[in-house]
Amino acid sequence: MSFLSATLSRVKPSPTMAVSAKARAMRAAGEDVLSLSAGEPDFDTPQNVKDAAKAAIDAGKTKYTDVDGIPELKEAICAKFKRENRLEYEPSQVTVGTGGKQVLYNALMATINPGDEVIIPAPYWVSYPDMVLLAGGTPVIVEGTLENNFKILPEQLEAAITDKTKWLIFNSPSNPTGAGYHHADLKGLTDVLMKHPHVWVMSDDMYEHISYDGFQFCTPAEVEPGLYDRTLTCNGVSKAYAMTGWRIGYAAGPVELIGAMRKVQSQSTSNPSSISQWASVEALNGSQQFLAERAEAFKRRRDLVVKALDAIDGMVCPTPDGAFYVYPSIAGLIGKKAPDGTVIENDEIFATKMLEATGVAVVFGAAFGLSPNFRVSYATSDEVLLDACARIAKFCNSLS
Repeated sequence: MSFLSATLSRVKPSPTMAVSAKARAMRAAGEDVLSLSAGEPDFDTPQNVKDAAKAAIDAGKTKYTDVDGIPELKEAICAKFKRENRLEYEPSQVTVGTGGKQVLYNALMATINPGDEVIIPAPYWVSYPDMVLLAGGTPVIVEGTLENNFKILPEQLEAAITDKTKWLIFNSPSNPTGAGYHHADLKGLTDVLMKHPHVWVMSDDMYEHISYDGFQFCTPAEVEPGLYDRTLTCNGVSKAYAMTGWRIGYAAGPVELIGAMRKVQSQSTSNPSSISQWASVEALNGSQQFLAERAEAFKRRRDLVVKALDAIDGMVCPTPDGAFYVYPSIAGLIGKKAPDGTVIENDEIFATKMLEATGVAVVFGAAFGLSPNFRVSYATSDEVLLDACARIAKFCNSLS
């Protein structure tokens, strides 16, 4: 009998981290590797945020804090939700965790019972299904289509709901596709949810501030106030403020749910880093001017990558509304052979052979629940992106 938990056998390691690790190993061996797999901005944390962290250290704010966040940060989060999302929350309705991932994990651990189902639109962030499995639930995958820019339709959501459905996990703009749900798109989904009062909504809004071409971000409880009492609105400072390593995520929702999540966190990590919390107060309360500037830089990179990849024979690359990913289809390349004779049977083989042949690391689509595709993160320099796209094109043109 195995010493390890049977629950652990239901989940797999993060594919995105596995790809990054392989790329690092190749680079350490002296190979020329360009990694387009990391989901983090290449910009630095804003100076005012770093200064606030230093001031907190100098002021001795280095002790334990309340389990799920200091009052000052909860107040800043409430102000952010009111200012940007027209959502009114009290500090008692807010929780702060060690990154957005912990917030989602806490919510699932606090609410899932064996047999509960969680609807997850695909393509999805790689961690959603495995967190549901760890909590003892059953992921129910609903696939978006390339034709609808990978977004699910109201009738698909309706068909997936059963009496066992507990949550819908919703993410817009999306990781891995960058697709954004416009107000009308989201209203169609919330209309369905209003007919099923037992289904709760977990809205992952992490890429809220990274959007393009006039896309107007909206979140479920904002679009349909009738969902307010059964929505957990999740966000964080990682992506917009280039604070991935600071590890601060947050969410707001009903007091009873927030209390249950606090209980889970009290027996796992306890409080997030005190210094990171004070830095996040400044991030949310300080100047937001740089957000538009950085979004413009991301848009330039997006356009560069979409143009280059969409020009490759056998590849179709939709234009995303936000985030910093593209999710091209390689349906036209499946079945072809690499120069070494390997048949490209799926997107994992494609990504592996391309990494070996060109040194370009991407994440294969099966990791996100929809194939045949791969994810490119364009959160890197124009020079790297131009070089990487040229190598991808060369590899694809070498297939026969």
